[in-house]
Amino acid sequence: MKSYLAAAVQMTSKPALTQNLVEAEELIELAVRRGAELVSLPENFAFLGKEMDKVAQAKEIADKTEHFLKKMAQRFQITILGGGFPVPVGDNPEKAYNTASLVTPDGQQVARYQKVHLFDVNVPDGNTYQESSTVMAGTVIPSIYESEHLGKLGLSICYDVRFPEFYRYLSRQGADILFIPAAFTAFTGKDHWQVLLQARAIENTCYVIAPAQTGNHYERRYTHGHAMIIDPWGVILADAGNAPGVAVAEINPQRLQQVRQQMPSLQHRVFV
Repeated sequence: MKSYLAAAVQMTSKPALTQNLVEAEELIELAVRRGAELVSLPENFAFLGKEMDKVAQAKEIADKTEHFLKKMAQRFQITILGGGFPVPVGDNPEKAYNTASLVTPDGQQVARYQKVHLFDVNVPDGNTYQESSTVMAGTVIPSIYESEHLGKLGLSICYDVRFPEFYRYLSRQGADILFIPAAFTAFTGKDHWQVLLQARAIENTCYVIAPAQTGNHYERRYTHGHAMIIDPWGVILADAGNAPGVAVAEINPQRLQQVRQQMPSLQHRVFV
């Protein structure tokens, strides 16, 4: 593993597949121009609209998104995470998996994760979310992907961040970097987003890369923003704020080793 720059992309995706992919490409190019070798896109980057509309278009979204990720990885010679997009469940027209995909510069998908924790929540601002109405929960936490140059990468999606045992599982596999791509609601985000990301970084002594959605997507759907990169001590290295853009920061193996030597909490676990 070497030192390199990583980017967490922040978008305001809409119920418009083509438009979203154009915006994503522009932000990927911006990240690459700033030196990023590892680029991550948020949950629902390709389509953020009503659940029934999303699942109705799932096959088209999945096909075009997977092609897009491979094209971007090869064009810019980067490793890229597509942080969450619908993939149809077999022949079931009413369900899709919320899927994250990691693609290397040769265009190969090297890790794939289907979101296991679904966001079925009555938020105090009056909005109700029922992700399970159209999304099939995954059943497996994927193995980390080990890159000689980028480190050991662990995948998750959004609501997973509230389940620390998920990240402990990745940590036990030796993860150096935890991806937490999200479309975090504006109401919960203002209180919980930053502290949860920092907690996952600190307790696992890992870097956290958290691309995010921001702003108004349709009707009353607002997201929090603040795509972040956080170091293993919990220090916020980059924060994209409230507007579309990119958060770029260095991933440094020496810093990772230093924190783990100074705070060897992973070695002190009693209950595994």
